[in-house]
Amino acid sequence: MTQDEIRHPRKSGKFGVLVVRVQKLFAVRVFLNYGAVQGPILASGLAYQAIFAVFAGVWVGFSIAGLVVAGNHQLQQPIIDALSNSIPGLIKQPGSSSGAIDPKVLLNAGVFSWTGAIALVGVLVTALGWLASARAAIRIIFGLPQPKTNFVMLKLKDLGVAVGFGILLIVSAALSVAGSAGTTALLPLIGVSSNSVLGAIAGRIVTLAVMFALDATILGALFRVLSGVEIPWKRLRGGVLAGALGLGALKVLGGSLLGVSKSNPLLASFAVILGLLIFFNFVCQVILISASWIRVAVDDRHVPVSGMPGSEVGARH
Repeated sequence: MTQDEIRHPRKSGKFGVLVVRVQKLFAVRVFLNYGAVQGPILASGLAYQAIFAVFAGVWVGFSIAGLVVAGNHQLQQPIIDALSNSIPGLIKQPGSSSGAIDPKVLLNAGVFSWTGAIALVGVLVTALGWLASARAAIRIIFGLPQPKTNFVMLKLKDLGVAVGFGILLIVSAALSVAGSAGTTALLPLIGVSSNSVLGAIAGRIVTLAVMFALDATILGALFRVLSGVEIPWKRLRGGVLAGALGLGALKVLGGSLLGVSKSNPLLASFAVILGLLIFFNFVCQVILISASWIRVAVDDRHVPVSGMPGSEVGARH
């Protein structure tokens, strides 16, 4: 449609009127804004960095956690399960050939070995690099320039966010265990066996609820803390909840995403890695679409959004 047809839809008939109405829908405008700022390209770059950051981060995390949970299966398994639920296909399951990381190897990780020391440097470079790229992408979506904050202070902030995410993962694992234990204890009181289908469904609901809360918290931290965008909490809520729902759906459908790469015999040898790359690509797409959701919502209400102190506030596109 031409610009004249958009301004005067009657000139293009009923179809033109319908197109204009569709273009005015909130969800459509979210995706139009996402495409206008090259969101898919930004997400692809983030996904490429994410896969390296995750591998390095998991190795160092277990190297450090091993000092605390060594020999304690009750503490080890919830953390492994939390990782497996958060990133389908990352951890190899018992009796399955799929999975990028063998949990036995993780549990034997040592931070004081040469590999642990190298991985520690790697995780700092890759994880902080991903966080910096995520901040840049989110600020682009909001039409803001990049922060002028001191480089060292910015990296220290990124490191604090990364540590916070690690703590959140451990807390979510603890909450998942507590929730499962509580569900197992409560179900018999209403005449439902914890080993029944209803018991399994109840346990899965608890796990998904914990993951939803974790995802919502992480998204809020990415948009409000990491990127330094001063979004009113009331306007942040809608995009964060929508993003958490999207991430939850991806985790439930994670097995299907892994199956996409397995369907091509030429890619079978790399199926797990390619599946993870596909998964991370969708995750990064959801994160940035959530940011676009918030951007359109604040624009609709003419809410001024600025960057962190030390950055110039650019004109809204």
